[in-house]
Amino acid sequence: MAETKKIPARSEIADQYKWALEDLFETDEKWETVCNELEEKLTAFAEYPGTFASSAGNLLSYLKLQDETECTYERLLVYANQKLHQDMAESRYQGYTVRVQNIGVKLAAAEAFAEPEILELDIDAYLEKEPGLRAYELLLRRMSDKKEHILSEREEALLARTAELADTASDIYGFFNNADLRFGKIEDADGQSVEISQGNFVALLENNDRNVRKQAFEKYYQVYDQFKNSIAAMYQANVKQEKFYADARRYSSSLQMALDASRIPVQVYDSLIEAVHEALPVMYRYVALRKKVLQVEELHMYDVYAPLTQEYDAAVSYEEAKKLVRAGLAPLGEEYGKLLQEGFDGHWIDVYENRNKKSGAYSWGAYGVHPYVLLNFQGRLNDVFTLAHEMGHALHTYYSNENQPYTYAGYRIFVAEVASTCNESLLMQYLLKNCTDRQEKIYLLNYFLDQFKGTLFRQTMFAEFEKKMHEAYANGEALTPQKLCDTYMELNRLYFGPEMVSDPQIALEWERIPHFYRSFYVYQYATGFSAAIALSRRILTQGETAVSDYLGFLKGGCSKDPLQLLQSAGVDLGSPEPVRKALQLFDELVTELTGLISGYGGNR
Repeated sequence: MAETKKIPARSEIADQYKWALEDLFETDEKWETVCNELEEKLTAFAEYPGTFASSAGNLLSYLKLQDETECTYERLLVYANQKLHQDMAESRYQGYTVRVQNIGVKLAAAEAFAEPEILELDIDAYLEKEPGLRAYELLLRRMSDKKEHILSEREEALLARTAELADTASDIYGFFNNADLRFGKIEDADGQSVEISQGNFVALLENNDRNVRKQAFEKYYQVYDQFKNSIAAMYQANVKQEKFYADARRYSSSLQMALDASRIPVQVYDSLIEAVHEALPVMYRYVALRKKVLQVEELHMYDVYAPLTQEYDAAVSYEEAKKLVRAGLAPLGEEYGKLLQEGFDGHWIDVYENRNKKSGAYSWGAYGVHPYVLLNFQGRLNDVFTLAHEMGHALHTYYSNENQPYTYAGYRIFVAEVASTCNESLLMQYLLKNCTDRQEKIYLLNYFLDQFKGTLFRQTMFAEFEKKMHEAYANGEALTPQKLCDTYMELNRLYFGPEMVSDPQIALEWERIPHFYRSFYVYQYATGFSAAIALSRRILTQGETAVSDYLGFLKGGCSKDPLQLLQSAGVDLGSPEPVRKALQLFDELVTELTGLISGYGGNR
């Protein structure tokens, strides 16, 4: 019997490939001590309700307490969650996350009085009375701008206490998707038994053997099909809580509420979808080209990730991946390169998949400590780009934290994907420039096109799905499995076109997208990708001036609104032009790839 390729336990991963969470807290016991201290400190908030009107100094004292407390809470939260993400079945850290979430609810409740009281103040007069408040001027003026969405002190306290309930759907989905689901095994091209996991599913869809891809696709979604009723209930619960908060805060929709956090007009979201719809004929050209090169009568969804050439071996080790990322990001300058290496050498990164580890990849951290990166490195070219992507997040966080006070260090979600995707774009342009092999160039061009497909087209499709589902629920429709599947299938057919067979299983894909539990997040991958294309081209053509502007953007945190920060770096996402220009590049790349493979016999 063939040996099964097993996913290792956490204890089987070498320490050099694990992140150093002891940089947050030396031991679990230290975490518990600080946790206890923070809970006790929450009582200090009770001294402030009703005092702002009588003293600007009281307001300043409160804001300092808020920063200090939230900074400590953030560190506790990151440690608990990242300990859990190492092994989602670990009961101790399940308990830690519940405990710190409870503290977060108490903290929000303790702070709930503040905004309603601040909105009653004459901010200009207070800034004159207390010079120390100048450090919080932007924060205070942003509060004033949100006045119509701030409720009474009692109502704010009540909403704060619902936060734990609001996270329930996301929490249940996270445990279910990462720790409970088992997808079984398939046989690879060599006759070996391979266990399917969240971490290796896409790698299996990139396999050269079409039968392996088909097996993995069908077996994976067969499991999701068994649980579609439960997952539909989880998703509807999440949509329901978003609508509750939008209604409570007097927003016209959940979408408007989500975008208002970053002061983004809803038109930016809608114009993204419109621009991508305009470019769908180019996407159809790419799908037709893929079908031709693969030499298949029908192109199926399990062929979407298949490489277009066998001759180029894109397998890469983690050590090689780090060298490629360093080289690709060299245009960002010596300082950036040194920080990148510090991240590689300083145990910022948790590299390899282990059993029950959280799937996917992310960067996260707490103010005052270096950022962290979670990977599930599989040795594919995609993993090299994922490393560049997540280190883009990490260094964005590093620069913001080093150059901004805690109050303004946290950059807004809207710009969160720009630095990460800019890194990917610079890496790709480095690889394309330095490749000399025709098959390698075909591979890289196809990979770049797949980035457009996966980021600009697919994430926009996700964004449109979210918009439709939230609107449907707001209009009184139940989000049944049938409704969710039918809508998703309709969009899949629209985005991939007539040359693609939209297999029945793809209607279930909405079940596997964790970002749907962070509503209206995914569109920012598409806008961020468009901005990143523009920024990377500017960096490569204008050199030091563009790099200086770009590093200024990274250092900005939330000291300016997101659109203003990007404008200072040379990109105006308030206009649809960056998206249209990125789609124009996609068109050019399809034409270039078509020319390269003209007359070339496909590999399937």
